[in-house]
Amino acid sequence: MGPTPAPPSEAVALLTGHTGEPTAIQLLSDRRGSRTWKIQGPKGTVTLKANNPDDEGARDKAAEMTQEDDHLLRLTAAGALSPDYRVSAGAWEGGRWLAVNWIDGAPLWRALALARSPEGNRAAVHPWLTGIARTWTERLACGPATDRRVPYRGALTHTTAPELATAILATPADTHIPVQPAADIWSLGASLFWCWTAHRPVPYDDTTDRLEKLAAIAKGTTTALRDVRPWKFPEFEDALTACLTPDPAARPTAKELTTAW
Repeated sequence: MGPTPAPPSEAVALLTGHTGEPTAIQLLSDRRGSRTWKIQGPKGTVTLKANNPDDEGARDKAAEMTQEDDHLLRLTAAGALSPDYRVSAGAWEGGRWLAVNWIDGAPLWRALALARSPEGNRAAVHPWLTGIARTWTERLACGPATDRRVPYRGALTHTTAPELATAILATPADTHIPVQPAADIWSLGASLFWCWTAHRPVPYDDTTDRLEKLAAIAKGTTTALRDVRPWKFPEFEDALTACLTPDPAARPTAKELTTAW
């Protein structure tokens, strides 16, 4: 293993005005062509994301980061994001970087650790679990329209809806795949399914090629919740199952889900 990648010096120098002289820099993620750091200083903490120019197998992450920044600006202008969230963005010698204010929280997998255990089946946990699902559902928002679009070819494989998997498999790598709200509902259900049961809704081996994983998802068949749930929770299970319905038109809307959880 080589040295831990350092963040772009151009970004760190500019962000010092926001955080103060950095007291800690932590690499959080280094995968799929991009890297993310947590930078702490006496005046604040930010998350810094930059493309990895040495990852030859990744898509054009610099272009994707430019689009991501454009969406943040548009969502802020529309009132969907706090104007304090986005900090800055710019170019560095290897591509593009983007910084946002750090928001404390826990990954969903870690947050649902208790709910995955048999001990989670108690009165205090039930409303807590549905509250997480409801809060997430209430904040589902599609990105604003733009003509400057990098072709979308799916994100995390296990959250890719069957109709998107089918479209990805049937089109060239440079074709943009439009995402409809129903696909976001499937993604939400898949994430909650995985983090509550410790099983992906569509089983496949981690070493399987991505295209084979997408082919498995495209079939529209998911593991029955009753076979993998840590404990019985009918109302929660019914909502998850509805999210993972193969037919996009049959899935609930975000508004409908907020009352179902």
